[in-house]
Amino acid sequence: MSLHDFSAYPSLTDAVFSDRFNRIDRLFSQLTGDLPVSFKPPYDIRQMDENRFALSLSVPGWKEHELEIEVTGGRLTIVGKKEVKFDDNRSAEETQGGWLHKGISRTDFCLNYAIPEHMKVTDASLEDGILTVGLHQELLESQKPQRIPIHQKAPEALEQKNG
Repeated sequence: MSLHDFSAYPSLTDAVFSDRFNRIDRLFSQLTGDLPVSFKPPYDIRQMDENRFALSLSVPGWKEHELEIEVTGGRLTIVGKKEVKFDDNRSAEETQGGWLHKGISRTDFCLNYAIPEHMKVTDASLEDGILTVGLHQELLESQKPQRIPIHQKAPEALEQKNG
């Protein structure tokens, strides 16, 4: 399970270190033949306009009934579970022979995002292997950033004393 804080301004250093860890994990997985420690589909966060965002996950081959999206207590949870297996522990897709190589991951996953209380999930769609979750930021005027002007103090006039 992965936990992410959703922010309109994600930390660049978090992304860099997370990406490095994921690359190392994938490299060792390729060398050993094991599955990566934690599979999570790649995702993008895009700001559509001032108050709307889109979270897009790459989920090729997944069907709508295999994906669940839930919002509870400030947590957005996206779960992917494969179809039910047959008695011989093979899925319906695997029973159809002819595979020479299977490189597209169909590993179950669970992603969690902490979303601020003023952000609401508006919709979700699955198209061409991309799951898109729409988010809307509802800020009150008192919560919006305010620019504070800096006033410059007028210089005092120098008085000349004749003495």
